[in-house]
Amino acid sequence: MRVFVTGASGHLGSALLPELLSAGHQVVGLARSDASAEALAARGAEVRRGSLDDLDVLRAAAAEADGVVHLAFKHDLMAAGDMDAALTADLAALHTIGDALAGSGKPLAGTSGTLMLAGLGRLGTEEDRLPGGSRVDAENYVLGLAERGVRTSVVRLPPTVHSDLDKHGFVPSMIKAARAAGVSPYVGEGANRWSAGHTRDAARLYRLAIEKAPAGAVLHAVGDEGVPLRQIAETIGARLGVPAKSITPEEALAHFAFLAPLVQLDAPTSAARTRELLDWKPEYPGLLEDLAEEHYFAG
Repeated sequence: MRVFVTGASGHLGSALLPELLSAGHQVVGLARSDASAEALAARGAEVRRGSLDDLDVLRAAAAEADGVVHLAFKHDLMAAGDMDAALTADLAALHTIGDALAGSGKPLAGTSGTLMLAGLGRLGTEEDRLPGGSRVDAENYVLGLAERGVRTSVVRLPPTVHSDLDKHGFVPSMIKAARAAGVSPYVGEGANRWSAGHTRDAARLYRLAIEKAPAGAVLHAVGDEGVPLRQIAETIGARLGVPAKSITPEEALAHFAFLAPLVQLDAPTSAARTRELLDWKPEYPGLLEDLAEEHYFAG
């Protein structure tokens, strides 16, 4: 299968490319810079130059492919506080890709997040749906393409997708903030939970999604169903040699910046349906085991 991948040189893309290539697929990766293009070519992918804003490039690459994995997102805008612009760009890209694939029966694996299920008061599942909001609109659009002849699926990523490939995610951001402040905080009692999953397990799930997920499938790339934020903070603090302590929601904004609302969410999540549907099982270390390794703390 010839697979077009957006975000191919990023965190997840760097694991997905070898996963796809080793399974015998051809990969076409979107690259917006010379450095990204060189990295993709070195890994054995065909390079398509462009960004999420280059809709003609996205349209042509999707039409020429046998399947599409959409990983790219403007995380820089999100971190700068302009989430609306990031969401608008993402939806425009998805509409372009969706129009190119309509009626083809080809697979499209989109990306969403398990944090959208926060506040349920129970374990979130693949059957849980929301009517709209934030990245939910993109998820619902992708799933709706099943009615237009696209074999769509959505991979919901946990807030901590961790591994030695994770350089700019939520965990590195928490470590950086704790190192700078000399304290590793959690909000309140820190009993709220985040699900977690390993990068390479998530990459395998994306491959299985384009290979055999049924149209309209929601998949959870979850290994750890729920790790308390206090436990994450204490593990980071122990590794850095700084204390972990409780802070108030007001103090969280100064410490965590754009992450402040997220580190207060409780979103334990199950992947039972995903495991059953695609015979997928996490094989790599869990979050706390991964935090025991040196890669997150070197330098």
